[in-house]
Amino acid sequence: MLSRIRELREKRGKLAADAQALIPKDGSPLTPENRQKFDRLMREADDLKVAIDLEEQRAEATSLDRDTRRTSRPPEGPIISDFDRACRRAEGDGYREAFRGYLRRGESGLSEEERATLRRATGEFRDMGVGTGNLGGYFVPQGFVYDVEVALKYYGPMLQVSKILDTATGNPLPYPTTNDTTVTGAIVAEGSQVSEADVSVGHIIFGAYKFSTNMVKVSLELLQDSAFDMEGFLKDQFAIRLGRILNTKFTVGAGTTEPLGLITAIAASLPSPQAASSGVAIGTPLIAAGSSTNTGGTETGGHSIGSSDLINLEHTVDPLYRRGAKFLMNDSTLRQIKTLLDKYGRPLWLPGLASGSPDTIDGYEYAVNNDMAAIAPSAVTVAFGPMEKYLIRRVRELAVLRLVERYPDYGQVAFLGFARYDGNLLDAGTHPIYLIQASS
Repeated sequence: MLSRIRELREKRGKLAADAQALIPKDGSPLTPENRQKFDRLMREADDLKVAIDLEEQRAEATSLDRDTRRTSRPPEGPIISDFDRACRRAEGDGYREAFRGYLRRGESGLSEEERATLRRATGEFRDMGVGTGNLGGYFVPQGFVYDVEVALKYYGPMLQVSKILDTATGNPLPYPTTNDTTVTGAIVAEGSQVSEADVSVGHIIFGAYKFSTNMVKVSLELLQDSAFDMEGFLKDQFAIRLGRILNTKFTVGAGTTEPLGLITAIAASLPSPQAASSGVAIGTPLIAAGSSTNTGGTETGGHSIGSSDLINLEHTVDPLYRRGAKFLMNDSTLRQIKTLLDKYGRPLWLPGLASGSPDTIDGYEYAVNNDMAAIAPSAVTVAFGPMEKYLIRRVRELAVLRLVERYPDYGQVAFLGFARYDGNLLDAGTHPIYLIQASS
């Protein structure tokens, strides 16, 4: 398996090298013919990246299974909440089967034993309507939640690159911040009194906005068909719908009635902002692209981002924040950046050839976020910094409602999922993440 991964990586490296050999060394744009060849080679390289990731996941799973069989002690896992432990214990006591019964038959169709199992696991019954059993909802089993979370990350990178804080309640949560960067130590003469310098402490308030999957309707025939994977169907639908809106709001959310998105939060923390055409207020932590020579610079309708712009962006971020920093951009912007060369004619984008190594831009990892703007006049196109400085607050678990009285004349039962989240940038005034705005 390892030799197969090595072979795929070498093949991908050759494809990338062949594509980069088409980039003119003088910084001129690719010809239409070479652009077509370049895009074809990069698409093949991207397809190989998917295959490599799958092979590495299989290898990791095989290794974990082997290690687990060798020892009686389970491998170290993540720290989990008391609620998670309750769900996991209950799953072994028939919770998962009781939950599947609830999805198919509703609460009224459950046996007393199944009802007791559900309530014992969640600790409470979620009364989300006027008090009738048909409008109630249970928190879902741990395995269901895990599968949905994994799928959510597929629809956008914000749940991958950000830091996630799980809380048991949705009460307003003050998160402390401090900025002591202007204070230094001092030399004190013998017998002299030291000066006072208090630490300035602030806080960011995290709420808990309720997100809905909207209703997912299922026919009675499918519910009664034991061959129909009801649980898998709901996982897919909930993940698609939640994943899209969460990534959008954590990227460009306006705040107040929704999470403050990463791009909006960066702009909101700046003094004397000026309005950009994208509707995002822009201030100091922004690099105007196209202001310097860009070796291998790309052109999109007269607007460009070049190698010098990315390097300027990198060095605008404080060196302490560059540890573990990432680029964040739209996929079409990445397509353009893959054609950039530095002043020595070397490509900025490089494929990861070693096992487990990621692709990089100027040595830094990157993530693709299609909720960011593509290259356009005055559009904010690239962010750079430690993305874990964006904190996502997640309250408990996904809850599911089963609505039997909404569409009975259609012979359908509706399902509805709720989850509570908030997000904000942890910026105490030191601006850990900066942006590039395309030239106007």
